[in-house]
Amino acid sequence: MEVLVLSEADVYRTLPMRDCIGVMREALGALATGNAYAPLRMVVRLPDGSGLLAIMPGQMSGGDGARPALGMKAVAIFPGNAARGIDTHQGAVLLLDADTGRLSAVMDAAAVTAIRTAAVSALATDLLARKDAQDLAILGAGVQARTHLEAIAAVRPLRRARVWSRTAERAHNLVTEERHRYAFPVEAVPTAEAAVREADIIVTVTASPEPVLLGAWVRRGAHVNAVGSALPTARELDTACVCAARIFVDRRESALAEAGDLLIPIREGALRPEQIVGELGQVVTGQVVGRRSDDELTLFKSLGLAVEDVAAAAFVVRRAQDARAGTRVPM
Repeated sequence: MEVLVLSEADVYRTLPMRDCIGVMREALGALATGNAYAPLRMVVRLPDGSGLLAIMPGQMSGGDGARPALGMKAVAIFPGNAARGIDTHQGAVLLLDADTGRLSAVMDAAAVTAIRTAAVSALATDLLARKDAQDLAILGAGVQARTHLEAIAAVRPLRRARVWSRTAERAHNLVTEERHRYAFPVEAVPTAEAAVREADIIVTVTASPEPVLLGAWVRRGAHVNAVGSALPTARELDTACVCAARIFVDRRESALAEAGDLLIPIREGALRPEQIVGELGQVVTGQVVGRRSDDELTLFKSLGLAVEDVAAAAFVVRRAQDARAGTRVPM
């Protein structure tokens, strides 16, 4: 048996952002119609709190014309990696043959996660943001900030983007490295409030356990993608921001188990679980209505699902075969 091994560079080469947005639309639509399955991830936390390991299996049945896929992601999240200059997400995505269960491919999980997470936010933005939204704010300046800048620019004709980070140097470095890629200005700003005050689209991709986005700063009609927090005890958004919004999630079960951005307001008694309008895939399939007016504040709380990783991995393998990317290793 041979297994296709794909590096970070291979994944980036074979999973273009625009294509991944379409793959995520298909995957989340399949989840909403019962043609995909992703149980809650299993998480192992290190005793010293320095990191965690998450195991995320997923499956797509191939209904509605989609191809069947089976696999899992093992991802280690170590926030301290940022200070070391390496990605906070490490690990591998394993793709199995959907007919026999044999291992068919192994690929870098950090690259898959970086691209597919931003692609899902772009899908949410395309479905929920105002059609004339053109002012982007990004809170955070890591890997996800870079991929989200690319992803949001793929679905809206941006006029400008402003970036804030708790470490000003990181925001300035991101701007220096990325602004030449875009026709619109990309600038670093000194405060989170300065970034979001006039923004139509807001992305939070920080590792902060406390709110970095306050509802008082957010303009009417904006759309927020809350991405950085995936722990029930941490949040990037304050209660006022969450409670003012029409709320969408990638999966309700996951959100009510893991999303501190929602769970903390629920524990405070300020939010009820039934105020979650629906899942993003349900908006894709027309089961749930998305934005209803230009004045409405919409919020997509992203946690990341294994079905997204499996769908992205299956696409990467198909592209890699055409491009002759990766290395085949006997097992």
